[in-house]
Amino acid sequence: MDIADIATREYVEVDADERLGKVRSIFERKNPKGVIVTEDGSYAGVITQKQLVQSHVEDRAKASALMQHAPKVERTADVRETARVLVESGTKIAPVFEANKLWGVITDDDILRAVLDNLDALSVGDIYTADVISATEDTEVGQTINQLREHGISRLPVLDEDGNLTGMVTRHDIVDVVVRDMNKATRGERAGDVDRILDLPVYDVMSSPVETTTVEESVESAVRRMLENDYAGLVVTPERDDSLVAGIVTKTDVLRALTFTEEEHMDVQITNINLLDTISRQDVRVEIEGAADKYQAMQVQHAHVRFQEHKEKLRGTPLISCKIRLRTNKGQVAGSGEGYGAKTAFNVALDKLQRNVLELKGVESDEEYRGQLLRKLGEL
Repeated sequence: MDIADIATREYVEVDADERLGKVRSIFERKNPKGVIVTEDGSYAGVITQKQLVQSHVEDRAKASALMQHAPKVERTADVRETARVLVESGTKIAPVFEANKLWGVITDDDILRAVLDNLDALSVGDIYTADVISATEDTEVGQTINQLREHGISRLPVLDEDGNLTGMVTRHDIVDVVVRDMNKATRGERAGDVDRILDLPVYDVMSSPVETTTVEESVESAVRRMLENDYAGLVVTPERDDSLVAGIVTKTDVLRALTFTEEEHMDVQITNINLLDTISRQDVRVEIEGAADKYQAMQVQHAHVRFQEHKEKLRGTPLISCKIRLRTNKGQVAGSGEGYGAKTAFNVALDKLQRNVLELKGVESDEEYRGQLLRKLGEL
């Protein structure tokens, strides 16, 4: 299936010289997936809501100061490859070209609607993320923004002091921290006073109640609810207790699942692939396969590698964090690390991944030995 009939010509466009303040007001009023930036009438890049939350660029700056160069896709591009482009570029929108001219855009929602009927074969348990970053009700908004930036995520489940799920805070919920003045007046007894919104507890901006799912729900059903209610993700809870957090499933998880292959070699998804410097996708795949081979009984169903760039630099080389996550028949196993340059960061993360793989192998060996011992004792 290609995207010829999926892509749309409806999109928001601004000139590269447009003030960033106006761009921010567009996101506040229209909440688009992204804004296409043009220069002299030609495509120049995109600006997403994620960039607004992560940026400190002032309103008087030009739109070009914040735009990123999202990968271009042809109007006849394959759906799976387009899904890969969106995941790896970290955007929810990509420009679509026809005959070397900007024709329109393709979004994550466009793809999900097109493949919706084919998602009933998967369950949420097949694709969800179990390693969840969360916030508490009294976590300050400023701290929450830092968590979103640091981990490259778009939402955080909010827990009360007993660890129970009480809400969800998303990038959209706090985007007006960026698009509006950092100060706002509070209500009640302190009406007229001005509190810095960054110091407010996340309880004041979170959404509640939270839409949840379980590992047994089909991906089709979960995505249908996301599309109908404009949710970007759902909290995964245990079957019998929707107050506890077992994981999270997002539209990006579904897009990533669309790229799974039955090829001979391991399927590796790389987020922020543009940060690769002296290491290639092929190098990444070979190294991860080598780590997985240390545990022959473990079959890797999918590997995800995420790079994140930090502001700190050493002799011009940026500090990069890397996280490798393997989804296997033995559960999820991960490794993370950081270093100057993608290759160094990847090697540190790979070393931790190998240790965790060997630890998983050792745990299973211990359990097998314990089982054998108990059987022998039972024979006495």
